[in-house]
Amino acid sequence: MWCPGFWIVIRWRCFFRVWDENSFTWSIQPWKKCKNRKGTNSLTDTVHEERLSYDEAVKYLYSLQKFGIKFGLSKTSNLLAAFGDPHKEKNYVHIAGTNGKGSVAAFLASIFQEAGLKVGVYTSPHLLRFTERFRINGREMSRETAANLINELRQVVVPEEPPTFFEATTAMALVYFAREKADLAIMEVGMGGRLDATNIIHPLVSVITNISLEHQDFLGTSIKEIAGEKAGIIKDGVDLLTGARRPQVVEKFRSVCRAKRAPFWRLGEQIRYRVTPSGFHYYGSAWKMNRLRLGLKGRFQARNAALALAVSELLQTKGFPVSREQVRTGLENVDWPGRMQVISTNPEILLDGAHNPGAARALATALQEEYRNRRIIIVIGVMDDKDIREILKWIVPLGDHVIYTRPRYYRAAAPERLMAEGASFKAAGEMVPALFPALDRARSLAHPSDVIVVCGSLFTVGEALPYFDPEKYSPEE
Repeated sequence: MWCPGFWIVIRWRCFFRVWDENSFTWSIQPWKKCKNRKGTNSLTDTVHEERLSYDEAVKYLYSLQKFGIKFGLSKTSNLLAAFGDPHKEKNYVHIAGTNGKGSVAAFLASIFQEAGLKVGVYTSPHLLRFTERFRINGREMSRETAANLINELRQVVVPEEPPTFFEATTAMALVYFAREKADLAIMEVGMGGRLDATNIIHPLVSVITNISLEHQDFLGTSIKEIAGEKAGIIKDGVDLLTGARRPQVVEKFRSVCRAKRAPFWRLGEQIRYRVTPSGFHYYGSAWKMNRLRLGLKGRFQARNAALALAVSELLQTKGFPVSREQVRTGLENVDWPGRMQVISTNPEILLDGAHNPGAARALATALQEEYRNRRIIIVIGVMDDKDIREILKWIVPLGDHVIYTRPRYYRAAAPERLMAEGASFKAAGEMVPALFPALDRARSLAHPSDVIVVCGSLFTVGEALPYFDPEKYSPEE
């Protein structure tokens, strides 16, 4: 079988679409005779003769971080156009919000995997390996696939307008899910919503978990402004589901939905839930389910599970059937490392990102519920650009002993700053400059009945995982 290729031109760069008889897909190949213009950046040159290894390819992607955070959809759109716009043919759920996005995605993916679907999930950041960002049925993208995609991506990058790191990885995710023929793809917003690279998709359902003050340099200084940015994911006629509580936020979402004729669903209105000693109980628009068990610890996860169940109800009306038993099993079997994760016992060791004030408050509530009469040792490392005082305010008072430390990440706050901020919360504390020695110190202080809590950032948790289980959690080399 032979199919003629054809020329396409994108911003003065020439490419050739070639039909692959084995995979029955088009691939993008550079026209070798199409010469580069002078002055191009070697990191983002269009025509590349050499193929990068996985490590080199990921390094290339990280080099795009020097271009910072730039909002807008044009560069993501251009990248995807070079791949034939694969995102236009898939079924998506789009999830935005300050906290809970990853947990909702994990619950939802687990439910529909139990239903026999091939479910893709795109989340960020990763804990250990870059390839964690792209998962299908719980399995992360292979290193070989990642290297191939990044090499293809390099061929279509326009040197004068290189994408940001997140724009590039979002394009990778959309191409990957299309090529792997995922039945459903769950896309987590990186920041905001309106101009986030993931907003290139047209989903079956949009979700906004909640709204708090975050990324104020980019999204606005008030809750109202941030809500406006998040509301940017609401599409004409597409159901919106939200767990927002603040009246001004709810009204903003409701008014945008009204203008776009998008059905509006909210926890506390059409959808309700409660938690009792016998389990989690859900009361949706059609489903009534009692005594459900959740695979993620913390009472606050019930809210995330309720959002996932409400999305499942909506998807069922759109051609994605799922049984009550599959829902139950999916909720119980969910796996989401680094979020209220118990990784060891005697002493019990709990890992949770708690990377912003809302997440820190949720962790504090969970600790009070689960470990009220236990001695707690806290190991905490926080990013320098976060609201450190507000995070510490919730967590530090619960510690019988607090160890301030720093993961190996350039944005991490100095332990000296953490200890200075935490001193006002009257908990006994000390500084240990590096994370592994801090964990050694915590274990030396702990009795079998104690609880060690490692928290403050997903970067802290990600670095800690291989300390406790190096075989299961191998970091990127």
